[in-house]
Amino acid sequence: MDSFEWNKIFAGVIGTALLIMVISTVSSSLFHEGEGHGEGHAKPAFTIEVASEDTGAAEVEEKAVPLAVLLASADPAKGERQFAKCKSCHTADAGKKDGTGPHLYGVLGRAVAGVEGFGYSDDLHAVGGDWTWEKMDHWLDSPKAMAKGTKMAFAGLKKADQRADLLAYLNSMSDNPLPLPEVADEPAAEEAAPAEAEEHSGR
Repeated sequence: MDSFEWNKIFAGVIGTALLIMVISTVSSSLFHEGEGHGEGHAKPAFTIEVASEDTGAAEVEEKAVPLAVLLASADPAKGERQFAKCKSCHTADAGKKDGTGPHLYGVLGRAVAGVEGFGYSDDLHAVGGDWTWEKMDHWLDSPKAMAKGTKMAFAGLKKADQRADLLAYLNSMSDNPLPLPEVADEPAAEEAAPAEAEEHSGR
């Protein structure tokens, strides 16, 4: 092999080495910062956002407002508007006329399935007791959850404040309205007292 052939081989090796060096330099400039930025290590040029485990997590469920609190500010006039959804089957006036459903005059405090002669379902008869604030609230939320075999087709009123307004209206349509349930005292003041006493004892 003459010197010309050796020169060609040598030139090919050098060219390959230079090409490798160029590719390496270009790659470094694309994916790393150059020297002189004061960083302890090179930072990637492209940042891939990874969703945290908390992404899309359900919001913290708000604490339910007690029924007694809702009833304390309930509006019977708004409840009468809610009752419009019930009028196709029920009456609530003193005429006590039954329709597809039993009349609801004086229903709060009345026995469950208590209208004489009305054809209630066996499941509603099985509930027993009287229509208390809590029981009626449960019923208005979901009749079938309370009495699975009920003949009532109403799906339920899901907003607690709207149920409270309707309860207030139904209670007003009575010769003997039920007294409002008492609102429980907030425990915050009671809890603060021991902490305050402990603080003073440490002085």
